[in-house]
Amino acid sequence: MTRPLNYKHLHYFWATVRWGGISRAAEQLHLTPQTLSGQVKQLEESLGVALFRIAGKRLELTEAGRVAYSYADEMFSLGAELTEALKSLPAGRAASFRVGISDAVPKSMAQRLLAPALALKEPVRLVCREGALENLLGELALHRLDLVLSTSAVPPGLNVRSYNHRLGSSPIGLYQARGAANRRMPFPKGLHGRPMLLPASDSPLRSPLLAWLQSHRVMLHIVGEFADPALMKAFGAAGAGVFPAPVAARLEISRSHDAVLLGRVDGVQEEYFAISNERRVSHPAVRAIVDAAPGTLGDDSRKT
Repeated sequence: MTRPLNYKHLHYFWATVRWGGISRAAEQLHLTPQTLSGQVKQLEESLGVALFRIAGKRLELTEAGRVAYSYADEMFSLGAELTEALKSLPAGRAASFRVGISDAVPKSMAQRLLAPALALKEPVRLVCREGALENLLGELALHRLDLVLSTSAVPPGLNVRSYNHRLGSSPIGLYQARGAANRRMPFPKGLHGRPMLLPASDSPLRSPLLAWLQSHRVMLHIVGEFADPALMKAFGAAGAGVFPAPVAARLEISRSHDAVLLGRVDGVQEEYFAISNERRVSHPAVRAIVDAAPGTLGDDSRKT
């Protein structure tokens, strides 16, 4: 008769793999290495297979161990999702909805994407943090955030368990302060030699934008490079140069920066992602954001 699986022992095995060995896992679990090793050994005996083999001074997973870890990782990740889903249920007061916003996301766009969360029947208290994407993903992995908004998916090779939910995209346009803009100039040839503001070199928009300008033989006169899109727009609004921004935000840019859209950069899009610990979205605020995103980003988001 098959013995029932001891989930406590399975969790110890999963932690050993996740933390890279007995000693590190024992420290995280507040156990002695001897105790942890004994618990894992009991799991192997109950399953009737070896999960680890000794390779020099290290432990390596056997084929059975790799299979067991893949199941265990899925099980405990689903358990974490369950915990977060239950935490999101209101209990007499508005539940906190903790969102990390990547530095690259325009603030006006973040507000529009998050607005549906504040319109829920059960109210939430929105708590926003800004920062570098990798730092925010680390906070998400520790369940200190419920969601991360980003203009890129989780970078490949980053050892965090999270899921990308593509919200849509917006074409990129080139804008200029209303007082400095000549709406009758030919586009894009009229950009030749004009002062230009560009995103920083690590921005996903930088390379395709430069390639598009070069394909149209536009001679660049770069006067500024910015990691913060809001700062770039502020300089653009002051007349420092032509600047790129999402077409979906053109009304806000017109109102708040008094800038006009000169034209679209064909084939260059800014994408938006909601990144969460949930593969199947159950958090009501995240669900509202994902469902409303196509309308928020406009018809252009449906064409990609």
